[in-house]
Amino acid sequence: MFEPLMAHLRINRPAGRARTRPEAVLADKAYSSRAIRSHLRRRRITAVIAEPEDQKRHRQRRGRTGGRPPAFDADRYKARNVIERGFNTTKQWRGLATRYDRLAILYRGAAVLRAITLWLKRLGDAP
Repeated sequence: MFEPLMAHLRINRPAGRARTRPEAVLADKAYSSRAIRSHLRRRRITAVIAEPEDQKRHRQRRGRTGGRPPAFDADRYKARNVIERGFNTTKQWRGLATRYDRLAILYRGAAVLRAITLWLKRLGDAP
């Protein structure tokens, strides 16, 4: 599902059309696959994805033919927790966390409604 998700990505600009290629993708170790990394490389997007220990061991076991480790920016990776906290806040709604909705449009509607309530709450907390 990574490639279709990236195909729908739009980053608004102050003026002009929206960008479809982000500067970088920050993801956890679960997204460290050859397919995802090659997709990002083809689109010239920096992958800030930690390499899992098992992949490190497999690469090192192959020696020189294993290749070099993928580039990794630890400082940028630390910023990923902001997104994780946002997901955790959104998943406080039981329906979103358990995915009871059978139709994707209903699930998306609930996610949008939750985002609106969080936004309104944040506006109320502002001085």
